[in-house]
Amino acid sequence: MSALKEKLETDLTVAMKARDELRTRTLRMALTAVKNEEVAGKQSRELSDDDVVRVLAREAKKRREAATAFGDAGRDEQARAERDEGAVLEEYLPAQLGEEELAALVADAIAATGASGPRAMGQVMKVVNPKIAGRAEGGRVAAEVKRQLTT
Repeated sequence: MSALKEKLETDLTVAMKARDELRTRTLRMALTAVKNEEVAGKQSRELSDDDVVRVLAREAKKRREAATAFGDAGRDEQARAERDEGAVLEEYLPAQLGEEELAALVADAIAATGASGPRAMGQVMKVVNPKIAGRAEGGRVAAEVKRQLTT
């Protein structure tokens, strides 16, 4: 079992004993998503910590999008609940890259590939994605790669 999944399960037990409804609800949802990912596909498998981080990042993104949708619809209470759940999930994710760090990683990838012009975007993304590994959303990375290739 991955260390991160084990930590989630331990923290769930602690939250249940403390009667912390928000943490309990969020960690149950996260563990369900992890277990669903483990049995997805033709054969069940054990997820690594990196895989668990990807699942948690996907769930955190869902919470951000839902909070925005609820906020736009004037449903502030639901939006706040989604943001609170997202905050709990963020505790288990690696620190997000700042704009300068992201720009530097993209610049290094462009230099390493010798890419130029927007057509080389896929080539740069192949190099930069493993280095970022859950520390920045794909949309942010793609926007930075595109910005640097078109200037």
